[in-house]
Amino acid sequence: MVGRIVFRRAPVVLAVLMLAACALDPSPDIRQLTQTELSHTRLPQSWKSAATAGATKDDWLTDFGDPRLAPLVQEALAWNVDLKTAAARVEAARSAVNASAQGLYPTANLIGRSSGSATGASGQLSGGVLSASWDLDLWGRIRYGQRAVQDQYASAQADAFYARQSIVANLVVAWYMAAELVQQKALTGEMTAVAQQLWQLAQDRQRVGVGSSTDVAQAASTLQSYTDSEKQVELALSQAQRALELILGRYPAAEIALPHSLGKAPAPVSAGLPSELLERRPDVSAAALRVSAAFARVGEAKAARLPSVSLTAALSSISSSVFVLQDVNNPSLGLGATLIYPVFNGGQLEAQVQFRTAEQQEAAAAFAMTAQKAFNEVESALAAEASLKDRAPIVSQGLAESRRALALEQVRFRVGSRDMRSVAQLQMAALAAQLPQLRLQTEQRVQRVKLHLALGSQFEPAQPVTPVASR
Repeated sequence: MVGRIVFRRAPVVLAVLMLAACALDPSPDIRQLTQTELSHTRLPQSWKSAATAGATKDDWLTDFGDPRLAPLVQEALAWNVDLKTAAARVEAARSAVNASAQGLYPTANLIGRSSGSATGASGQLSGGVLSASWDLDLWGRIRYGQRAVQDQYASAQADAFYARQSIVANLVVAWYMAAELVQQKALTGEMTAVAQQLWQLAQDRQRVGVGSSTDVAQAASTLQSYTDSEKQVELALSQAQRALELILGRYPAAEIALPHSLGKAPAPVSAGLPSELLERRPDVSAAALRVSAAFARVGEAKAARLPSVSLTAALSSISSSVFVLQDVNNPSLGLGATLIYPVFNGGQLEAQVQFRTAEQQEAAAAFAMTAQKAFNEVESALAAEASLKDRAPIVSQGLAESRRALALEQVRFRVGSRDMRSVAQLQMAALAAQLPQLRLQTEQRVQRVKLHLALGSQFEPAQPVTPVASR
């Protein structure tokens, strides 16, 4: 049930109504959401895990000192399918912003009509009407809707920006994982060769009567085990190559050239302060913008319960060869206004408010979850780096002692106090001792990449962290 009132003095009414139009309530920002949604999460003054003091650093890709990474990054940004999907979402959100802006302005339509007899025996009636209407956004319903799509657009931009950071981080991690497998393949190949040598020595010892069939069987079992390990590493290496090629948008042919070394270790970086993290992370900014969009949808739903006013105007002109029209109103101009007040709608408008309110609560909870995940990722990466730093001298010392034992055994072999089997066994141990160090060095680089991503650091200089649409 609605009421309709036609005003003769529309300009006066328009001026009064525009002055009475209400302003929109401000949306919550990241700091307000942190206070309300993370009230139980008390942020410390500094990170609990070890961290270097100072401001966080961007352009982190150069810290690894690998010139082969830059062209691969550009290729991934140009051809990665996930990034194309994110870019399409941004364009869709941009179109929604453009469409929402039309509701704030008047609309006009031109209608023309001509009718007459098909034989032309009688006269013809023709004319046209130019009509215009304007919904006055007194309570902010249209403006709230426009703000919602603007926030959704900005959220899509932030998501796309974070997707770029994630793709580059995944690329660098896959690069170093593949580099580790290249070296691991070489080591397992050497270990298989040594196992082959030990098996032959066991057979020789058995032939001269100083060995046994048990020794031969045990050496053969060891050889088969290392041969199997070599095949597993080869498979893992081809899978790592395919993973890299998929990130780059290539066909997964396992043909990409890989590095044979890990390169230099990156220097320590500063993690900044916990209080600064949420404003640096694009995914957190995107979550906060989704809360803002949901807040605007609540305002839109509340405003829909209030009266709406629209202004109309029409200019018409009609001509006829059948009968004579009066010239006083031809062409004619009409002005009017319409007031619609929702009296009864079965509770639909109130249910819509409740639905939008629930959506806002869900978005706020998602923001809190994203924020806590961000803190956890930083603390976990810092803790991993600290542990790797403590383990590094232990692993290096173990490798050094293994090599020292091999050198001593080689000296004894040359003076005739040891046989070749004992030398080969220690050579196998020295090769095996390189695997933990290789794994640790790779993990140092992987955790550094994860730390940069967790901190919201950018791989390119002078890039905006949170793109903001016009409000």
